[in-house]
Amino acid sequence: MARAAPVTSPTPRPAPLADRSEAVLSRLQLLVTRKLDGLLQGDYAGLLPGPGSEAGESREYRPGDDVRRMDWPVTARTTTPHVRRTVADRELETWLALDFSASLDFGTGQWLKREVVVAAAAAITHLTVRGGNRIGAVIGTGGGASAPARRWRGGPPPSGPGVLTRLPARSGRKEAQGLLRAVAGTAIQPGRGDLGALIEMLNRPPRRRGVAVVVSDFLAPAEQWARPMRKLRVRHDVLAIEVVDPRELELPDVGVLPVVDPESGELHEVQTADPRLRQRYAEAATAQRATIAAALRGAGAAHLRLRTDRDWLLDMVRFVAAQRHARTRGTTR
Repeated sequence: MARAAPVTSPTPRPAPLADRSEAVLSRLQLLVTRKLDGLLQGDYAGLLPGPGSEAGESREYRPGDDVRRMDWPVTARTTTPHVRRTVADRELETWLALDFSASLDFGTGQWLKREVVVAAAAAITHLTVRGGNRIGAVIGTGGGASAPARRWRGGPPPSGPGVLTRLPARSGRKEAQGLLRAVAGTAIQPGRGDLGALIEMLNRPPRRRGVAVVVSDFLAPAEQWARPMRKLRVRHDVLAIEVVDPRELELPDVGVLPVVDPESGELHEVQTADPRLRQRYAEAATAQRATIAAALRGAGAAHLRLRTDRDWLLDMVRFVAAQRHARTRGTTR
């Protein structure tokens, strides 16, 4: 039910992102650089930096520390529990799984949901390449996953029903800008996508431990993508970015509202003046989001929610700050 989108056009907004991708990407880069660089100045960090694999110093055990990192020799010598710190890997590989299913071509706030997906991809790309790391992406469009995956070799990525596209992981700002141009130029196709198949592309072939970021509205049934997410978490730090529009959470009282499912094309007329219908809709939407959050939590993924009617960059900055604070326990490294 929360998939339905009003047929009437929402309030005026800027031209579609694909028509002004260069200008928008330049502006996004400036915004991200000014806000996120100031927050992370002098720190080697991304949205979800890996714990690393090289042994570092030992420190006393604190509640919540991973017991698998216990330093037993030091613990035996001091009779006080100690854990071994690890040094972060200096070359991180980040992969984006970007869901461009038809339900993303909707928005009643300041942005379309697909524009928030591109903006989130731009922020993550900047955080990755600023340390000389590699970033790649897999992109899924609507229409199901019947078509075979393709590799991108420059120019606009292939589009069509059920196309899954892989953009190889590369380092460097020039390559990152090319990746973002390809992402911004992806055309949304009608029909339902397969989020599970998109996430599974990050599991095959197996890659070195790194960061995996899944950006979607997660409106597909949780049983379709929850298992691939759990499998992905075995080898990687996983961040799930959920894109939400306010009309997917509650309906306004505007009388008879024609709505259409952008994935199936089904058209319905809803009497929004009925308070009981609006209440049932809000309750169903709340239950749906709770199911999504529980599935992501069960998969061990960090969860960031971005809305089309809010400052997505501010929400992302707060998320990065919270992750950094949790990682350092409020102390300066």
